[in-house]
Amino acid sequence: MAALALDPPRSVSPTWRRLKDALRRHPTAIVGAAVLTMMILIAIFAPWLGTIDPQAVSPIRRLKPPSAEFWFGSDMLGRDVYSRVLYGARVSLTVGLAVALFSTLVGLAIGLVTGYIRWLDAIVMRIMDGLMSIPSVLLAIALMALTTASIQNVVLAITLAEVPRVVRLVRSLVLSLREQPYVEAAIAAGTTLPLILARHILPNTVAPLLVQATYVCASAMITEAILSFIGAGTPPNIPSWGNIMAEARSLFQIAGYLILFPWIFLSLTVLAVNLLGDGMRDALDPRLARRL
Repeated sequence: MAALALDPPRSVSPTWRRLKDALRRHPTAIVGAAVLTMMILIAIFAPWLGTIDPQAVSPIRRLKPPSAEFWFGSDMLGRDVYSRVLYGARVSLTVGLAVALFSTLVGLAIGLVTGYIRWLDAIVMRIMDGLMSIPSVLLAIALMALTTASIQNVVLAITLAEVPRVVRLVRSLVLSLREQPYVEAAIAAGTTLPLILARHILPNTVAPLLVQATYVCASAMITEAILSFIGAGTPPNIPSWGNIMAEARSLFQIAGYLILFPWIFLSLTVLAVNLLGDGMRDALDPRLARRL
């Protein structure tokens, strides 16, 4: 008992403390995290949630309204819309998370170097400005026109469209951080450039990058749905929310439920990611935390 009484209390990380306080003040972030977690679990456990083969065709059951047999109805080929919507979550979440990961890593690497090396900054940022002058959807459509339809190519096309925005963010952070006294002291001490970037610059870019990654994820899911809706995204044989809505657009007046359910799932997922990003921004930005 005496040994237990003498144990020092465990320290709590200031970042973790700010995160908990911000989540307590912003319950919408908790709601966003809960909804996003639910969507991820739906995508993982779709085969065990009362679904059938999303590609199973049954012409005699075509265009059935929502019922006990078909919870979300059936499409023009007799396929179960409920199964297709749940399996479609895999495509949207895979694209969103993959684009957020790859664009953040690539943008971080380019932004760190261009923000610190002045002569390289002028060259790379003009290229980034040129890419940003093209709307991301149009750039993704142009890139998809040069390749075949597949999930991998969709991820690549959207990643290339999102990288310039991440580069611009990281570059702006590096430009302000490299003027800080501790960076100048490291330079005066003879610290090499890779160590300066790894020890002093990179850790201070993590929080803004996490917030930016959530917005990139939401934007990527919307872009993937747009590409699939116009026939330039994932192959038609792969169930995705964009493909489901594209196949149902000609039947909207007589079977509106075919578009309604994938639209609800897409909207909830994008909203959840945005709510989570807002909560993370409030939690990881000390200036906002002091105002709350």
